[in-house]
Amino acid sequence: MIDTHMHADARSGEDFREMYLAGIDCAITCSYYPYRIPEDIVLLNHLNRILELDTKRAAEYGLELKVALGIHPTNSYVNPEKIFEQLYKWIESKQIIAIGEIGLEDLTDYEIDIFKRQLDIANETKSKVIVHTPRKNKSEVLKVILDIIPQHIDESQAVIDHINPHVIGDVIDSNCMLGLTVQPQKMDKFEAISILDEYGFDRFLLNSDISNKASDPLSVPKTVRELERQGYKKSEIEKVSSKNAKEFFRI
Repeated sequence: MIDTHMHADARSGEDFREMYLAGIDCAITCSYYPYRIPEDIVLLNHLNRILELDTKRAAEYGLELKVALGIHPTNSYVNPEKIFEQLYKWIESKQIIAIGEIGLEDLTDYEIDIFKRQLDIANETKSKVIVHTPRKNKSEVLKVILDIIPQHIDESQAVIDHINPHVIGDVIDSNCMLGLTVQPQKMDKFEAISILDEYGFDRFLLNSDISNKASDPLSVPKTVRELERQGYKKSEIEKVSSKNAKEFFRI
């Protein structure tokens, strides 16, 4: 199994061990710092910590971490130039598999500008992007995201994350991959399964988005087990548990 969106820097080694023992072989850890960062060097140090330290911490417990880095909308008030410069280096050296997570939260001019510029880097470097959608005003912000993405990259390069039953109708006709986050206060496994039941398994990725907020490190295997219990085809379950992620991120 692959958990396609988590924040390893906010989690303990015990979480990594439990994920591995529950059948998660690989996870994608994304950048997100939960507070406003005053200086670009602080954010750059944080991103390097994810790449250099957290991957090693997880490996000690058997969990392979793939890394996505970028400027989360929460951190869009820093001077981004050093981060952009480093993104090119990480992509060229194949140290990251995607730019992420990026996106919009409050629709500020800073957020929108940095989001667009990171999409342009993805377009230039043929990189994948992991796009955040917020808890509040999700439908409103999602419409802006869906307007911006095709102006900067091919939609097939993007996964729009944290999709739930309330907004699936807004995004299902795009060509983006769609991330289903099974996390307390976001969406439970039965809501995720209802989306898969209605729209099929080809376009979706499963993730826990474990972070500093209320989280369940085992939400992906719990959802997979529930799909098995309900009698869905093994080939379909395999798509959302690993195959779609392997093909999309080329891992």
